[in-house]
Amino acid sequence: QVQLVESGGGSVQAGGSLRLSCAASGYRHSSYCMGWFRQAPGKEREGVAYMTGAGTTRYRDSVKGRFTISEDNAKNSLFLQMNSLKPEDTAIYYCAAGDRGVCSFYEPYFTYWGQGTQVTVSS
Repeated sequence: QVQLVESGGGSVQAGGSLRLSCAASGYRHSSYCMGWFRQAPGKEREGVAYMTGAGTTRYRDSVKGRFTISEDNAKNSLFLQMNSLKPEDTAIYYCAAGDRGVCSFYEPYFTYWGQGTQVTVSS
């Protein structure tokens, strides 16, 4: 079992930055896929970024060059640095961990989910 707790959300103006954190506790194998997803009001949840156990990262096109996913050396925390934020980035952001041996934006590959943290970007 892996427990995930997000923090760092808040309200910022367009162009601002936020850094989300995800604290992982419980058993987490180094091969797990770790990802960030988001859900905007009235929309389906979508993948934002993920990192494979080997450290390979992938981003959705709309956040490339603005968001950076990373983790600490002990793999206890996952981060999402968000720069140049836009109003369309407003959403609840979720941290997720996948133990299926596959890493992608396909949500069923992720077994464990946090409760989410709200990010609001005003224009």
